[in-house]
Amino acid sequence: MGARSQIENRNRAGCVLPDVKADQLILLDEDGLLRAVARGDQLAFEELYRRTSGWLLLRLQRRCTDADLVTDVLQDTYLTIWRAADSFKGSSKAGSGSAVGWIWTIAARKLIDKFRQRARPQSPPPALVHEQSVGMPSAEDVVLGGVMDNRLAAAWVGLSPELHSVLQAMVLDGLSVRETSILLGLPQGTVKTRARRARLALQEGLS
Repeated sequence: MGARSQIENRNRAGCVLPDVKADQLILLDEDGLLRAVARGDQLAFEELYRRTSGWLLLRLQRRCTDADLVTDVLQDTYLTIWRAADSFKGSSKAGSGSAVGWIWTIAARKLIDKFRQRARPQSPPPALVHEQSVGMPSAEDVVLGGVMDNRLAAAWVGLSPELHSVLQAMVLDGLSVRETSILLGLPQGTVKTRARRARLALQEGLS
């Protein structure tokens, strides 16, 4: 059952609060939209989908070349968002992009689950995501802007692609070593080694 069908069923059950007026949605950031979705607001859900589905699709496509699998993950992600929006805790820091990070973590773990269901994970393309090339800020950039000062952000950007992808998965996406191993198609030992090298490189960049 699709996300829209889930919403319509919930609405028919009479368990939603009145929607935020359409002209008020533009005033809400993603955190605010998620909170409205948690109250059962269909318009807020549709606006959140409009704002976030483009970059989310791009990030998934850069980790998996199976279009059908990506489509399944995208749908499952938004179903989970609709059902579990009330579990989103938000952030105490304005502009930290916490909603964006929360959404991506859901999608990443669902992609990992799909990989686990296969005999072996599909070899994904490089995990570096550069949505800037198509005019969209990446979720990573949004998060970086809120949680890193200029020196740390500069050190992060200076990492090599192989180190960047591992640390991005473990730090920004909040994945475990095993989950990162599955997502990137790397042995767990390689993940640990690259994570250690990445952290040392960041420390050197700050020294």
